[in-house]
Amino acid sequence: MIAVTGASGHFGKLAIQELLKEGVKPQDIVAFIRDTKKGEEFAKEGIQLRMADYNNPATLETALKGIDKLLFISGSEVGQRYRQHKAVIEAAKKNHVKFIAYTSILTADRSPLSLAEEHSKTEEELKNSGIDYAILRNGWYTENYLMGISHALESGKIYGCAGEARISAATRADYAQAAVKILLTKASGKNIYELAGDKSFTLTEFAQTLTRLSGKPVNYVNLKEEEYAHLLNQAGLPVGFANMLAETESKAQKGWLEFKEPTISKIIGHQTTPLDEAIRSSL
Repeated sequence: MIAVTGASGHFGKLAIQELLKEGVKPQDIVAFIRDTKKGEEFAKEGIQLRMADYNNPATLETALKGIDKLLFISGSEVGQRYRQHKAVIEAAKKNHVKFIAYTSILTADRSPLSLAEEHSKTEEELKNSGIDYAILRNGWYTENYLMGISHALESGKIYGCAGEARISAATRADYAQAAVKILLTKASGKNIYELAGDKSFTLTEFAQTLTRLSGKPVNYVNLKEEEYAHLLNQAGLPVGFANMLAETESKAQKGWLEFKEPTISKIIGHQTTPLDEAIRSSL
């Protein structure tokens, strides 16, 4: 049995779609979600639903019974994730799960990004668990910028604090396909994969591509880190999360969101989604 945590989220849904495309039978897939009411589409496919809450270890122990392989999608509650992730790994050990593929962050073991700290600690827990694993160190998602397209077209501006940093982003679909390939074909041993898009881009290049494809002028406006954090907070993001995103973009200027090897494409057998294709799809 193969289980996917956070199955009702964007990444989880894509991963389950990939498992089905790869020929895994629906009855051999288990979708872990906090609210089973959100799993109707999975149930219609014949996929088993199990309630699993990162904040409730008892649900994790029950959900992981009989699971052989686990696609462990990291939690979204920054500051709470290490505690939550440790509970998942402990429950997996108790249930003798044979293999875990965990979604981490690019170069987590040496990255200065505050976002990397909980991932690095989770990686250590996994390494010491005795379970075979694949650590999937995902780079930035292209969707982190695509979701701002509507506002950019209205205002004519894209704001950030990355300067001319190059960002080796890929789409969630690219990362999900790589995760499933690894889960199905390399489900033994103890391996770490640095995963990033084939071609990097700057936010100036993102704005130029958006201008070309939309026919509307859009310019990139570079702010100071604290100015960008304040802007994100004004847009509705919690202060801590806004500060974390701004810090990540600022440190990208020292190369922490760039990876120069085409890693995902080697696993999935084709290039990662080009920026213009991703933008065109969003438009």
